[in-house]
Amino acid sequence: MSILICPVCGNPLSETPNQYRCPDGHCFDRAKSGYVNLLLSSGKHTKLPGDNKMMVASRKAFLDKGYYRPLADALCQAVLPLLPRVGGTLLDAGCGEGYYTQRLAEEAEAAGQQLAITGVDISKFALDKAARRRKDICFAAASVFHLPIATASYNLVTTLFAPWCGEEMIRVLKPGGWLAMVIPGPKHLWELKEAIYDQPYENEVRDYQLEGFAFQQRIPVEGEIFLDNNPDIQSLFQMTPYYYKTSAEGQQRAAALKELTTRIQFEILLYTRNG
Repeated sequence: MSILICPVCGNPLSETPNQYRCPDGHCFDRAKSGYVNLLLSSGKHTKLPGDNKMMVASRKAFLDKGYYRPLADALCQAVLPLLPRVGGTLLDAGCGEGYYTQRLAEEAEAAGQQLAITGVDISKFALDKAARRRKDICFAAASVFHLPIATASYNLVTTLFAPWCGEEMIRVLKPGGWLAMVIPGPKHLWELKEAIYDQPYENEVRDYQLEGFAFQQRIPVEGEIFLDNNPDIQSLFQMTPYYYKTSAEGQQRAAALKELTTRIQFEILLYTRNG
């Protein structure tokens, strides 16, 4: 029996090599890459919700070159010690194309830590990439606002740059479980913004307090990255929301960049679930 539940009736899903099935007979096939689509048509606002094919491909190309490896390393160092060595469970809510999910699995494995990981994202393009990274991770297409996850299933939830639904995070976490949230800092990618915008703006950092959670720690991750070619600059630009908020003139500026040095600035925020 998996941790996943049927999005139609809420009953537990049993896993087979090719599909998931609930006692009421609702069946959900695995895609060729290995993920299962549990996103009902009633839960979609568009035909293809979430990150599109270009954004996903750009993000995978950029992340696989290791530019954000410092964040991945800091995340693993921060959260893996919080998990029990035997029987730990982790949900990556809004896992995207699976780069950080994969790194968490690799580091847990290297430490001899038993860890069952589930990755959920609303984008089927992202899930297809994620499922090809690790066949031993359960990946499901679903919304973080309606997780097809059994209540109180996870020791830890990670959410990186993803939409926030506190009620669902509280529901799927075990009492006393941990939440790790990653957000961009105010000056993240500042030099990229200077290059493409006439008036660059800082990222807004919201209040750290979350209803239902006790704030425990802020871990800053800062540095600089140097991109020595335009394809990597374009991948960085196109994987961010900035691309869709940029004028044609700004996009032309990005296309003309031969190299770029820009700061990276992240915040890892750790919480425990109240109750």
